[in-house]
Order: sequence, then structure tokens, then C-alpha cells
Amino acid sequence: MTAPELRFDPVSQDYFDNPYEIYRRMRDEAPIYYDAEEDFYALTRHEDVAAALKDHEAFSSARGCDLGMVRSEDGPVKSIIFMDPPEHRHMRSLLNKAFTPRAIQSQRETVIELVEHYLSKVDPDNFDVVQDFSGPFPVEVITRMAGVPEEFRQQVRHWIDKGLERKPGQIEWSDENMQANIDSGVYYYGLVQERRRNPQDDMISRLIAAEIPGENGEMRKLDDIEITGFTSLLGGAGAETVTKLLGSAVVEFARHPEQWQMLLDDRNLIPDAVEELLRYVGPVQYNVRYTVKEAHVPSGTIPAHKPVFLMKAAANRDPRAFDNAETFDITRDRTQAQNLGLGYGIHSCLGAALARTETAIALEHLLDFMPRFEVDFSGLQRVNMQNVAGYHHVPVKVLR
Repeated sequence: MTAPELRFDPVSQDYFDNPYEIYRRMRDEAPIYYDAEEDFYALTRHEDVAAALKDHEAFSSARGCDLGMVRSEDGPVKSIIFMDPPEHRHMRSLLNKAFTPRAIQSQRETVIELVEHYLSKVDPDNFDVVQDFSGPFPVEVITRMAGVPEEFRQQVRHWIDKGLERKPGQIEWSDENMQANIDSGVYYYGLVQERRRNPQDDMISRLIAAEIPGENGEMRKLDDIEITGFTSLLGGAGAETVTKLLGSAVVEFARHPEQWQMLLDDRNLIPDAVEELLRYVGPVQYNVRYTVKEAHVPSGTIPAHKPVFLMKAAANRDPRAFDNAETFDITRDRTQAQNLGLGYGIHSCLGAALARTETAIALEHLLDFMPRFEVDFSGLQRVNMQNVAGYHHVPVKVLR
């Protein structure tokens, strides 16, 4: 019996339901995959994806990070993930100040307080890890840092979810996606103007006060549109990553109870568990780049002026890079290959250290709260989202 034709459709229900089987075939059969119908390329092997993530001169971010954006005539809103050097470098050095080790350390108490707050409200006999816990708390952390008032913090999460949602077959933005992005943008724009009138000790106020080199080399201030773009991006990245990672973590530990037991026996393994979760079920599946010239990776050549999917989640399960790559193992040798779960190269995740800290603190508290638990696998609901994977619903019961 011949295998069915290999088809990677980033908005098919098959892909949303189980991307990893498709990735395995792509790595083996078509490491430089080309879709003639939609005219895009996709890379899935670790060495190719890592090479492309580092080669920002050939693989440009300036047109956006998903297929609909890259093909759009309008181009994306001004934001750091949609920039190439030197503009990217100036912005990155400015935003890095919000995520220094000291800044992350200063958030620990906030994270612990929020984790404990949300866990204290759940019913151990029946709760949803995502809806009741991993959804609400990360967005509180990042929006508090940005300066969003408490009453709007959860609303930000709903805008993000709606903006990323994709129905099977939908590549371009829908009216609902557009409306969520507009509502979010209008809200943040108003907040930026409010902070201009009344500065606070928050990220928006610091971005208003900051200066970066302009095109002519002279220092300039950021405008309201730029600051709006950054804050809405950081809200999205800061909320989505940890929300999806923790939901997937609980599912994987339910499937591998011996790994959960290892954590119960030795809490020092928590950082390793976070790394393995980022490798094995990292929430960000891919980023799309655009080749501004002919591009070369170890597996071959990609023509100029093409969208290219850099499939980080596929690369992270490449047996050419990791031993037993399809096995979830929190004790694995992490020196074998670069974990691409939070990116690589100049666009690696700004808030990576914060995401790791939040996930580690959450796991620590979940070990105390539910040393033994079961997941209702029939109630699992995956998200259908542009480039983000994970669950909307993970029903759990704590076992006495």
C-alpha cells in the first residue's frame, strides 16, 4: 500500500489535530517542501531551520510572520518581530531593558502571587487547567509589566485568542480576526496617549521616554503607533506561550506519569522539564519568513521572493539532531542540539527567561496541588490557531 501524497496545509484540520506525523514525513521525504498551489516553501530539518533563523539577510521578517501577512500588499504593523537589522537591533536593545535578569527576578513574587491566587480558586475534583489556571495568570504578568489596568488584563487575552484563531482552510485574516486586532490596537493606542499625559512606572511610559537612532543617525523618540505595536505584541507573546505550554505540559505528564514522579522526587529537575516541554510540545510551531534573495540551507536552495515556513516544532523533533527525538524525556542530554522552542538568532524570544520562570513556578505549585491527577482525555480540545499549538480545554481531576 502506498503512502498518501504528502501535503502540508497549515490551516487544515489534520494539521491542527496532529502536526507531528506530517512533520515526520516532511523531514524524511521533502526537507525543502514546496507547495505549488499556494507558492510557499517549508523547512523541517533542524539544521535547515536553525540556519534559516540565523540568516536574516536572506530570510527577511519585514513582511510579517504568517502566510497571510507575507502575501499582503499592505505589510504588517510596525513591530519588532517584523523588522530586519539595523532597525531591529535598535529596538531590541531598547526592549531588552525590560527583560534583564534583574527585571525578571523582580517579577518572581508577582508570578507566585498570581499562580497561588488562581490555583486557590479551582475545584480539585473538576477543573480546566487552561481556562481556570494557565490562561488567566500569564497575561496578568505581562500586561501588569506593560501598564494595563487590572480591569482590562483578561480582555487582552481574549483579543489575542480571537486574533490568532483560524478556521480550517482559512489563510487570510477573517473579519473577526481583524476586529480583535483593531480593538486591541485601539485600546493600547489610547493607553499610550494616557501615559503621555500621565507617566507611570511601567513599560509603556519607559518606551515613551526612550530614544533610538533614526534613519539619519540622529536620535528620535518612538511614535504612538510604534509603541502600540510593541505593547500589543508583547501582550500576545507573553500570554500565549506560557498558557499553551502549561496546558500541553499537564497532558504530557498525564501520558508519562513516570516523568511526573521524577519531578515529585526531585524538584531540581524542573528547569530540565521546562526545556523538554519547549522542545517536545513548544507552543510556537513555525514562523514564516520571506526570501529577499536566493537562500541557501544545508538541504538545498530556495529561490528569491518566496514565503518560507521555518518549522521550529518539526526541527525540535528531528532524529538527526536529538536521540530518541519523538520521546518525551525530561532527563535528556540538552547539549545535543539547539532547542528552537523559543526561537534562535536575532528574533529569539525577548521574554524567554520570563516564560521559563513562569512555567517553572507554575510546575512547582502544580506538583504541590496535584501530586496525583488524571486528565479527561475525551474532553481535550486543541486550538485552531495561526502558528500556535496547544489546548483550549484540559479537564483535570486531582486524585486523593
